[in-house]
Amino acid sequence: MIRYETRGHVGLATIDREERRNALNAELCDELRGHLEAGDGSRVFVITGSGSAFCAGADLGTRFGAHGGDTFRPAFEALVDAISDAPFPVIAAMNGPALGAGMQLAVACDLRVVAPGARLGIPAGKLGVHISPGNVRRLVQLAGQSTARAVLVGGATLSAEQVVASGFAHRLADDALGEAIAWADEIAALAPLTVSGHKRVLNLLAAAGDYGDDAFADALASEARAFASEDLAEGMAAFAEKRTPDFRGR
Repeated sequence: MIRYETRGHVGLATIDREERRNALNAELCDELRGHLEAGDGSRVFVITGSGSAFCAGADLGTRFGAHGGDTFRPAFEALVDAISDAPFPVIAAMNGPALGAGMQLAVACDLRVVAPGARLGIPAGKLGVHISPGNVRRLVQLAGQSTARAVLVGGATLSAEQVVASGFAHRLADDALGEAIAWADEIAALAPLTVSGHKRVLNLLAAAGDYGDDAFADALASEARAFASEDLAEGMAAFAEKRTPDFRGR
């Protein structure tokens, strides 16, 4: 199951399947995506795992249906797309190993906090599976060709220290969830239209590599929304008055 709660403007989803090392199946992917898309007022969303693992990957015992169809892949692809498309930052709090689909889940998030001792890898070659072109692209964009080749072609498993040193993960903390929540609280206090707009523009660049005409128009519209917002006036007033701004996302 997915345990979900809100803490102020922060949504927290915990993959709660400790007996399977938080392995994902189609049902859990759909449940997690539902929380992401619910629009409950969250300004930041944190994903973590229960127990000592973040996510051990796909549940291979339930991945293929009675007639051999892959029930997991379409649900997982819809989930990672929802993370990318969410109008707020999504933070992966990797409290332990993130393997296979678990690493791909973390790759799809905007920000990553990792605990010492966590291991990250995609052991697809040991199973004969092939990760989707979209997830290969996300990994390359985030980690670079060299690290992506080590993981996908060389079967490498990365340590927490390696992923932080490479820039793949942003923070290393003994309490990965506590650090992620603290960071989420900081982000939630920022102007929501600025944060969501910047995520939108970063996604446009990641998808195309540069601005085409449509992407540039979209980016300009995002900028215009922020500059026309009440939050801009609030931010400027708070700065002048030396107080903390109270942003409303409008």
